Amino acid sequence: MIAMIIGAAAVTASCNRNDGNKKEEMKEKFVLAIHGGAGTILKKNMTDSMEQAYKTVLEQALNAGYNQLKAGHSSLDAVEHAIHVMEDSPLFNAGKGAVFTNAGRNELDASIMEGKTLAAGAVAGVTTIRNPISAARAVMEKSEHVMMVGKGAEEFAKEVGLQLVDPSYFWTKTRWDALQKIKKGDSTKTQLDHDQKQSSRLGTLNKDYKFGTVGCVALDNQGNLAAGTSTGGMTNKKFGRVGDSPIIGAGTYANNATCAVSCTGWGEFYIRNVAAYSVSALMEYKNDNVWQAGQEVIDRIGKMGGDGGMIVMDKQGHVAMPFNTEGMYRGTVTKDGKVEVEIYK
Repeated sequence: MIAMIIGAAAVTASCNRNDGNKKEEMKEKFVLAIHGGAGTILKKNMTDSMEQAYKTVLEQALNAGYNQLKAGHSSLDAVEHAIHVMEDSPLFNAGKGAVFTNAGRNELDASIMEGKTLAAGAVAGVTTIRNPISAARAVMEKSEHVMMVGKGAEEFAKEVGLQLVDPSYFWTKTRWDALQKIKKGDSTKTQLDHDQKQSSRLGTLNKDYKFGTVGCVALDNQGNLAAGTSTGGMTNKKFGRVGDSPIIGAGTYANNATCAVSCTGWGEFYIRNVAAYSVSALMEYKNDNVWQAGQEVIDRIGKMGGDGGMIVMDKQGHVAMPFNTEGMYRGTVTKDGKVEVEIYK
């Protein structure tokens, strides 16, 4: 009996410590959070210079978004500006750093959503739009639609004055070499960008790839949430495959009543779990906090065989960044401008 009492006390103490950690994690109020993809990201495989390069761009993205909020601009402005920085960097699988399809093309996807009105916009399979996140916002604000794809989305982007580039702009040697390596190994197998998950159905995937979808969630001075996600998809993809990033409710979701979410991971599993919206639903109907809701959805994805992560922010500025991989490029900034960047688990 004494042993049972001691054991029960130990369990209670452990639970209290865990609860305390969760509360501590949620104590600080944030205004912006970003991610740059989740996957097999190990410190032993990262040079000091490469690690610093990632941290520098993440900090630049955080500051770009924060400066918008500090100047009184909207959370949508903050999300767009933060993602621009990562889209313009070759380090991430978005914009300039997009991976190649089996046909040797770069096909980009993005989506954005505002929590005040639930307005949303997305583009998929575009090849000439320098910053797809801006195209997604234009679809939301300058059309009656939510999603546009391919040539039609590019024609629309041109009409509304967005910057178009020759497809060669997105060519980088690192991504091209990665495609050649995959195609040389087995042209019938598919390599995911930031997922690197071995699967008998999709083929053996190389866990050393660290390509990352990018995303941002923000809370502005008016209390409005916004979320955005941008990606180059998966390396060696075929048949016009589209993942979760441009799909509202799967890769991106924002609702002032609950939270803003941006996801990164094995897209098919995020679509099947309606991952981003599921976090919001858990908060609305179960009264979960951001940490509980985010972790539950990541756990669901993991049980199905998928991996990845997400960033979640609620209307009070609490942030959760759960992931089930070895690492996730991520960062936060508080209302007073305190920036923090992390990479590893």
